[in-house]
Amino acid sequence: MARAIEAYRDERGQVHDTPRAAIIADIAAALGRVGDEGGLTSGVASLILEKRPLIERAFADFDRLIAEERLMLKTFEDENIHLITPKEKHRGA
Repeated sequence: MARAIEAYRDERGQVHDTPRAAIIADIAAALGRVGDEGGLTSGVASLILEKRPLIERAFADFDRLIAEERLMLKTFEDENIHLITPKEKHRGA
């Protein structure tokens, strides 16, 4: 007898039994092939989902640092201050 089931579709249209499986498939697709013949892709995608809070925190820190850097550079630009980058310092500039 036919019955309705709950399933989850990933971005490629594949059907999965759980939301976790669908999201892992989406992450794996975004990563492309990892390892020989792409054998590590699913495992890496699963690890990314498992470590999501840490990864999101790292990206939040990254976004904050980039915003602070832009603000600092804008302030230096407004004050007509030239920063010597490590590369310039090494060249003796």
